[in-house]
Amino acid sequence: MIGRNQSIISEFLLLGLPIQPEHQNLFYALFLAMYLTTVLGNLIIIVLIYLNSHLHTPMYLFLSNLSFSDLCFSSVTMPKLLQNMQSQVPSISYAGCLTQMYFFLLFGDLESFLLVAMAYDRYVAICFPLHYTTIMSPKLCLSLVVLSWVLTVFHAMLHTLLMARLCFCTENVIPHFFCDMSALLKLSCSDTHVNELVIFITAGLILLIPFVLILLSYGRIVSSILKVPSARGIHKAFSTCGSHLSVVSLFYGTVIGLYLCPSTNNSTVKDTVMALMYTVVTPMLNPFIYSLRNRDMKVAMGRIFKKIPFSL
Repeated sequence: MIGRNQSIISEFLLLGLPIQPEHQNLFYALFLAMYLTTVLGNLIIIVLIYLNSHLHTPMYLFLSNLSFSDLCFSSVTMPKLLQNMQSQVPSISYAGCLTQMYFFLLFGDLESFLLVAMAYDRYVAICFPLHYTTIMSPKLCLSLVVLSWVLTVFHAMLHTLLMARLCFCTENVIPHFFCDMSALLKLSCSDTHVNELVIFITAGLILLIPFVLILLSYGRIVSSILKVPSARGIHKAFSTCGSHLSVVSLFYGTVIGLYLCPSTNNSTVKDTVMALMYTVVTPMLNPFIYSLRNRDMKVAMGRIFKKIPFSL
């Protein structure tokens, strides 16, 4: 049996994105612009909600946490991707790889739970408007946020500890732009059945159950809206729900397809593109879908800009 200390390598090589060398600078500028948009959009939402007391409501509590999660989720992979795109040796240390995997799972899972909390908040607001303040009490909202953080911390730690016990012998090339769990498992020379079983079980709990709960919430919302004889109200509600569901479908669809329904032909390009959708595109779109199109957020932004002296 090979000793554990002899089998653990010191670093991994990230192959990154399948981009032709002549297009490298173009995609670098594109991803840099997308990352800066993600950071700026989510920071604006967090600052607006913090500064405006009118936005200290359950919905915006969840939105501020979602924006923070999106900001961190994108920052886990994008800076390293941008750095490796300009590097001759796109490497990451063993400890750095496990750290990246931990925070990737943490903020990815957190987004999943927060989307459920936001869907439930909209369900109560539309289906039980007279009882909204009673049901969505500050204590319940804070409990939902704390529970989301606690569950995601333990879930990310579970997978990281299980990954840390594995041995990696000679192969250290990861055909991805970040330390993805499935890619690391393929490189391990240890028995990975326990890891794969835990991934399958927890992925069902972390992904499928929240996804079903979100669909049920919006299903009840649509059913309630159709009973209201107001064309304007129906159009506004369906517009909001439709945009929310589009982002939810993009996030859950790619994650579920990647981890619960893996490709039979092991298409690296397909997996990379799907990973880009939920690690880069979704965090960038969330500020526009959930907040910056919101009337209250626009009013809050206008108040902040009015207070800024533009004259020198």
